[in-house]
Amino acid sequence: MTRNQPIPNIPKHDQAFVRSLVVHEDRDVIVFNKPSGLPVQTRGNRSKNLDYLLWTFAKSNGKRPKLVHRIDAETSGIVIVAKNHPTAAFLSQIFADHKAEKIYHAIVEGEIPQQSMGTIEVPLIVRPNDPSQNVVLGRKGMEDAKNAKTKWKIKGRNKHKAMIELIPKTGRTHQLRIHLTSIGCSILGDRMYGTGRLSAQRLMLHATRLSISTPKGGKMNLEANWPEDFKKKVDSIFPEFRCSS
Repeated sequence: MTRNQPIPNIPKHDQAFVRSLVVHEDRDVIVFNKPSGLPVQTRGNRSKNLDYLLWTFAKSNGKRPKLVHRIDAETSGIVIVAKNHPTAAFLSQIFADHKAEKIYHAIVEGEIPQQSMGTIEVPLIVRPNDPSQNVVLGRKGMEDAKNAKTKWKIKGRNKHKAMIELIPKTGRTHQLRIHLTSIGCSILGDRMYGTGRLSAQRLMLHATRLSISTPKGGKMNLEANWPEDFKKKVDSIFPEFRCSS
């Protein structure tokens, strides 16, 4: 979508890889089911990331799709990009206004709440210069504390582990991860706020569904299936648990 930029030479295996991630495409958007470990974007576009791989879809004039939101590199699931400027401007504003409806699934461990659902509304403070505590809990009225709200529902439980559905109502950095720690549990594989590789080889957080308005007044309801490693972890912990992904 960017004008008059030289198109880099994306290796054929990388082109095939990024095309294999597409779950929906129309004249305005491309939707990917991003795997865990693939960054959406990196500083200076160094190393392989989804933003750089979008050159695969560039037109001959150098115009290519544009990111309108991001998820963590360790999180898998839905990422939507815009194929033209009007769509990019519209969707970027939707995400900025927190009007996109997102549903995540996470496998967690720790002190699992006794209730089956609830809401976490705890402000968060981002500390970009402290990698050991990138985000910390704040209190209402604290300087630099940003309002953050997450709805949650337990879909299955087994002793000290649970499958939780998460609906973020705000979009703060690491919101879901740090909010879960605030109620006594952490996501399996979370190297920053949990037990890391002691519990899973990757962060067991997946962006499963996205419902978002379109510039033409309609609504897209998008879904990204659980990846195989996520499914296997669910099956190993909750052998009788079934949930449509």
